[in-house]
Amino acid sequence: MEDLSTGSESDYSNSWISWFLSTKGNEYFAEVDEDYILDRFNLTGLNGEVVQEYSRALNLITDNLDEESLDEDVREAVETSARFLYGLIHARYIVTSRGLSKMLEKYRKADFGRCPRVYCYQQPLLPVGLSDIPYQKAVKLYCPRCEDIYSPKSNRHGSIDGAYFGTTFPHMLFMVYPQMIPGKGQPVGSSSVADVNRSLANQQKDNNGAGPSSLGSGGISTSSVAVKAERYEPRIFGFKVNEDAKLHRWRTAKRDAQIARLENLEKEQGQPNL
Repeated sequence: MEDLSTGSESDYSNSWISWFLSTKGNEYFAEVDEDYILDRFNLTGLNGEVVQEYSRALNLITDNLDEESLDEDVREAVETSARFLYGLIHARYIVTSRGLSKMLEKYRKADFGRCPRVYCYQQPLLPVGLSDIPYQKAVKLYCPRCEDIYSPKSNRHGSIDGAYFGTTFPHMLFMVYPQMIPGKGQPVGSSSVADVNRSLANQQKDNNGAGPSSLGSGGISTSSVAVKAERYEPRIFGFKVNEDAKLHRWRTAKRDAQIARLENLEKEQGQPNL
């Protein structure tokens, strides 16, 4: 419960949602409008997801619960259910017009971090879930430039359930705001290609001057690692995004060809597949 006390007393006294958002590790979350939460239609089915203390958890989120009347064990159970319930409500809210607008502002400020790839030129990221079912996958960060996903740097963020953002959000955002889709070229004001090449050359020097090789560290087969790598497919409400689905098939063909090339190279070098 130590992490629950990181919000200020003033934030806590204003509302539970303000306190929750001010808690360290919850920076990815947007503020869900109280009117949205009070509309029971928006909460349809969530009482089946939050089995324990659903009514009290909802009252706590909307500041209609007298916590002082509860003993410590019950209060902790209600608090846990309230955070879980808010996360599930949040996943629904951020695909509404109001929720998308709030998340867009956070995206513009790069509140979710930036892509680590050199040729993505510090592209801001967006949170995404790999499953809409709670307790399946932690939240990941989606880069709209390279269209790949990454794990958050912070352990606090890395432990957030991906279901609190869902599989639909980032792709819905770009459908509603297509002008925010980044181009594939170099953005204005970014580092030149020559600067990027120098950066890559320095990275190679840091690796003891080793040239490119199909064999990973410790003699691990690179092709075997590539085969096991998890692929990400953009979806909206479970359906593949049309243009992204075409691109995914093309990438799969290129990936299979690259794996076959690596396997042939490893055979020539006498490296067995692990």
